[in-house]
Amino acid sequence: MCGRYGLYSSQDQLIEHFGLASAPSLKARYNIAPNDVVGIVRIPPKDDRRVWDQLHWGLIPSWAKDKQIGYRMINARAESIAQKPSFRDAFKYQRCLVPADVFYEWTVGPDGKKYPYAVCLKDERPFGFAGLWDRWQGESEIIESYTIITTDANELLKPIHDRMPVILPETEYERWLDPTTQNPAAFQPLLKPYNSEAMKAYPVSTRVNDPKNDDSECIVPLPQPPLP
Repeated sequence: MCGRYGLYSSQDQLIEHFGLASAPSLKARYNIAPNDVVGIVRIPPKDDRRVWDQLHWGLIPSWAKDKQIGYRMINARAESIAQKPSFRDAFKYQRCLVPADVFYEWTVGPDGKKYPYAVCLKDERPFGFAGLWDRWQGESEIIESYTIITTDANELLKPIHDRMPVILPETEYERWLDPTTQNPAAFQPLLKPYNSEAMKAYPVSTRVNDPKNDDSECIVPLPQPPLP
C-alpha cells in the first residue's frame, strides 16, 4: 500500500513536469497522510487542459452514505479497480495524477520492529502516481477526493514491502488523463511496477511514523537497519 508520501518540488518544477498552465505556490510537504487536502492533476469534465486542484486523500464514492468510508479508500488495487463498485466508474471517467517526490514504506526487521524507508527516483525528479478521483455530496458539504492505485512491488521494493504505488512514466501522462478514452482495458497495461533501476530506497527516521512530523528531517538517510 501507500500510506504516506511527500511533495516538495518548486512551483516551476511542477508546472514544467506536469504540463500545467499554472500551479499554486505550495508549502513543502514531507509527510502527507490520509485525509490531508493535497494537490492532484486532472482534466476536469468539459475541459481539455490539465489543472491543479486540491482534493482530500481517501476516495469517497459519489454513492456513499457516509463520508468516513474515505479513510478506507486511500489506495485502490490495480488488479480489481475495473470491477469494484467503489472505483470502476472513476477508472473509466475520473483518472488523475498524484504528484509526489517521495513515498514511504515500512518493513518489519528480525527484531520485530517496523522500519520506514523513503523511496524516490534516482534523479530526484517529481513523479506522478496513477490516481482516481470522485465527487461526493452530503447534506451540507461537497467533498472531492482521490485514491492512489497500487500494484505488486518491483525488485527494489520486494525486500521492504509486497506492494507499491503505480508510478506512471511521464510519456504516459497524456494517455492516462485523456477523458475521451473510457475503456478500462486501455489503461490496465499501465498499472505495473515502475522500473526499479530508476529508483532508490533508503532508511529514514521513525519520526515519519507521526504525521505531525512534517519537515525535511523525514527524508534524511539513516544507517541501514536490519532487513528480514
